[in-house]
Amino acid sequence: MQKLALMAIAALLSGCSQSVSEYSNETPVLKLDQFFQGESRAWGVLHDWQGKQSVRFTAELCGSWQGNNGDLYELFYFSDGRIEQRHWQLQQNADGSISGSAGDVVGEASGQLAGNTLYWEYTLRIPYDGDTLDVKVKDWLYLIDNENLLNRTTLHKFGLTVGELTLSIQQQNKNAGCAALQQKIQKLLPDAGN
Repeated sequence: MQKLALMAIAALLSGCSQSVSEYSNETPVLKLDQFFQGESRAWGVLHDWQGKQSVRFTAELCGSWQGNNGDLYELFYFSDGRIEQRHWQLQQNADGSISGSAGDVVGEASGQLAGNTLYWEYTLRIPYDGDTLDVKVKDWLYLIDNENLLNRTTLHKFGLTVGELTLSIQQQNKNAGCAALQQKIQKLLPDAGN
């Protein structure tokens, strides 16, 4: 009887995981070089390991692409007064695979597009208690319509979930250039390596 119960639990748990390929027929189709082109705005909430809201933030984003290669600039304003930036260098391949790097990302991010969805993983180095901490990030991005995307992220350390992030991104002006945001980042965070 115990063996049957364990098999049922294992089947239930395996049924809870998702694969990005399950979304290959979902529309509209997410193409990073189209959604992350020009200016976007974002709003998010970070929850700690207990599910409690720990910090809120807004962000300004701007992307520019040359073929399959893109630069995505992000400027974050946190509810605790912090301001941070990230500059992603992205590559979108014909088979839907995605890779990327950023200054606070250890190694390379990698993932896969399918339908309206992107799943990707990377290791993020975050400030922690006067030092830094490396956490594994698992990102699910879902295109709702041509201007709106939802991002659900889990942060992991030693195989345990240590935080969750919910983020909404709205495209503002796909024809905008990124020079203004780059200048703002340089002014607010002069030590940031753009």
